[in-house]
Amino acid sequence: MMKRLLPYFVAGYSLLVRWTCRVRVHNDPRQTMTQAGVPHVFAALHAHQVAAMVSADPGTGAMVSRSADGQIIVPALRANGHVPVRGSGGRAEKGGATALKALVEYLGVGTPVILAVDGPRGPRGTVHKGIGVLARKSGAGVLPVLVITNRRIILSKAWDRLQIPLPFGTIDAFFVEPMFQRKGEKLDGFAKRIETQLEKLEQQHDPQEATKVRREIALVKTPSRRAA
Repeated sequence: MMKRLLPYFVAGYSLLVRWTCRVRVHNDPRQTMTQAGVPHVFAALHAHQVAAMVSADPGTGAMVSRSADGQIIVPALRANGHVPVRGSGGRAEKGGATALKALVEYLGVGTPVILAVDGPRGPRGTVHKGIGVLARKSGAGVLPVLVITNRRIILSKAWDRLQIPLPFGTIDAFFVEPMFQRKGEKLDGFAKRIETQLEKLEQQHDPQEATKVRREIALVKTPSRRAA
């Protein structure tokens, strides 16, 4: 019973946050890109997906994993006026190829798309090359964006340190300049540049959380003395 009701609870909570939180946008290039006829893809971290969902413009397309966790967020996306596209990680057997085609078509009619670029399973902060494939096929520019709130709960045990915005707070969206794949640049290199920009944004605007993330990554990469 609870499992069936959970997606609708999440949807209701997301609307409460959307209706009660103030949204501020910094260094926003969207209007300029729209006027130039250039579609855009938002590159956000999986940890910030809830804040991004409640603050994004209605009609935004969103890639959603076909996992059980992905199913939980679908009603919330629809409640906020967004269009969920099911698939994950660019893998054909999980619907990635079909979802990619749908997102390309969605961008083609002038509507934006948002991707959690280190999802659905991480590692946290590591940008996968799927966003580069989408940008190349659609001609879209990539907009790295950090979406954080001043009132939040951080799920420190989750792989992404998922952030849950609390009602009656302020959500800030920090952009950098649009990014495009360079001539001759490989997808891995493009993904790494996006990753660097997102890391810089977090270090600048959420330094305490960025420090905790770097510390956790260092612990994972460092072999324990006992294992040695």
